[in-house]
Amino acid sequence: MLGRGKSSDDAVVVCGLGRFGSATADALARLGHDVLAIDRDPRLVAEWSARLPHVVEADTTSHEAMEQLGITDFAVGVVAIGTSVESSVLTVATLVDLGVKQLWAKALTEAHGRILERLGVHHIVYPEHDSGQRVAHLVTGRLMDYIEFDDGFAIAKMRPPTETHGFTLAESKVREKYGITVIGVKTPGRDFTYAVPETRIYEKDVMIVSGRSELIEKFAARP
Repeated sequence: MLGRGKSSDDAVVVCGLGRFGSATADALARLGHDVLAIDRDPRLVAEWSARLPHVVEADTTSHEAMEQLGITDFAVGVVAIGTSVESSVLTVATLVDLGVKQLWAKALTEAHGRILERLGVHHIVYPEHDSGQRVAHLVTGRLMDYIEFDDGFAIAKMRPPTETHGFTLAESKVREKYGITVIGVKTPGRDFTYAVPETRIYEKDVMIVSGRSELIEKFAARP
């Protein structure tokens, strides 16, 4: 755990050790960040104490308790509380008061998200909604992975349609015909390469494409 007065851009405090919070804390720790995970549930604290370096049982809505834990030393805060809107809001308010510079928070509803935004949260996450949107694009089996942004722009991983097999991107004219851009191609047994007009596509390749979500869907629907 960070000592008082030793702030670090790599230090992240995660409040709430439910499914979303524990997964976030675990991933951050694996990436080498200094993570402090906090939950008021002793069962969750005991469970994650063996898997994360710094886990504390505390009330994240208490200004005094959080100050004693040295939360002012942390550059980033993640509020992952998903069982109580009140606890989520009060925890965010506490982190704001303690000067945590960058805040991420899980929102249960759009109204909850608006409140968090007004309190000063920089990044609102809707895990259930976002997962549902992603799965909806993957269930047909045509897309292997999918990320959509707020403006309807998306990036996807997919198998190439038959009409592109054996042709370069310049020859198949994917962008001109379908309005999407091939960012890169991964051929089995070879490293990922960024796409250029001379890139030749083969049946077993994996393509990374970008563009409007509806255009990607139409392209992926090609036989």
